[in-house]
Amino acid sequence: MTTRLLLDQNERFAQAREVFLRLCLIAAMAVSCYILLLPFLKIIVAGIIIGIAVFPSYRMLARWMGGRNTLAAVLCTLVMMAVLIVPAVLLAGTLADGVGTLTKQIKSGHVDIPMPTALLKVPVVGHKLEELQTLLSTNLPEALNRYSPEIKSRVPAVVSATAGIGGTLVQLLIGIVLAGFLIAKNQVAVQFADRLFARIFGVRGNDMKLLVGSTVRSVTNGIVGVAVIQTLLASLGFWLVGLPGAGLWAVLFLIASVLQVGMLVLLPSVIFVFAVKSTTAAVIYLGWAVVVGLIDNVLKPILLGRGSKVPMLVVFLGVLGGFVAMNIIGMFVGAVVLSVGYELFVVWLGPEVPVETVTKVERPVTV
Repeated sequence: MTTRLLLDQNERFAQAREVFLRLCLIAAMAVSCYILLLPFLKIIVAGIIIGIAVFPSYRMLARWMGGRNTLAAVLCTLVMMAVLIVPAVLLAGTLADGVGTLTKQIKSGHVDIPMPTALLKVPVVGHKLEELQTLLSTNLPEALNRYSPEIKSRVPAVVSATAGIGGTLVQLLIGIVLAGFLIAKNQVAVQFADRLFARIFGVRGNDMKLLVGSTVRSVTNGIVGVAVIQTLLASLGFWLVGLPGAGLWAVLFLIASVLQVGMLVLLPSVIFVFAVKSTTAAVIYLGWAVVVGLIDNVLKPILLGRGSKVPMLVVFLGVLGGFVAMNIIGMFVGAVVLSVGYELFVVWLGPEVPVETVTKVERPVTV
């Protein structure tokens, strides 16, 4: 009896040891996969989001092209890349021209920075700007010597910001390529999503998959789509009015639009135009800026309200949190991920029970 008991204990110990080793192996494999994919996690998530968002457009294009799915996927990918690359090229051209002009002026020994007359008349600030303008145009070595500490302290930040923007563009390009691959192989992707959601949510897997897809599309169209439309309209105004550095203004406005504060970029541009342009041109530009700044109030209820009831506060927190955690690309990813998480949390809570009547508990009457 004792021998049999010892054998049973040894067998259970061997089984427990085997289970423990398997769990350790699985954990090690999971951690290794996470470490390997961590540098590409933002790109993968961005590619999946972009693919889900553009899939309806891809499907319409494929039907219009007679079922040529691969060609439709390639065209969608090229269009998305053009939307990203063209503004980047314009911005790079603007910056290159500015750097070239500045380099020539530095070699000549003076830097000519035109200042609007109205800006030079502003109390407190105007006098200092006029003094700086005079110093740069007449005695550049003295200006560099006086402001060298400030210049040296700002150069690393400028270089870091430029490198960050370049890295973000590369990440978005890779994400777009990944999105194109996903929509081209959409049947495989859909089957994988079906299996994944069925494994996680069981019988409600299909409902959860549809909920996630509709939320991703609505938030992407309502936040990113509206921001892109506003940026295109604002860029047209910047170009027509002759705003210096229009490409840089466009990038700043795109970031501000995603953060829901596009007016903070439009307002300084309006002030600048009133300072340097004619009254007629400035008034026309002001009207255009008002239209661009307020058009999101019309577009967001239409695009954001399709398939999702995510509060704007959740979207805004996702944008800010994503921007802090993952820079520019995080604004898009953060808004979508937090919105999807909110929708899943609401579903997990269950249906809302309306409170129609309040039951009053009667206390026993004491004599």
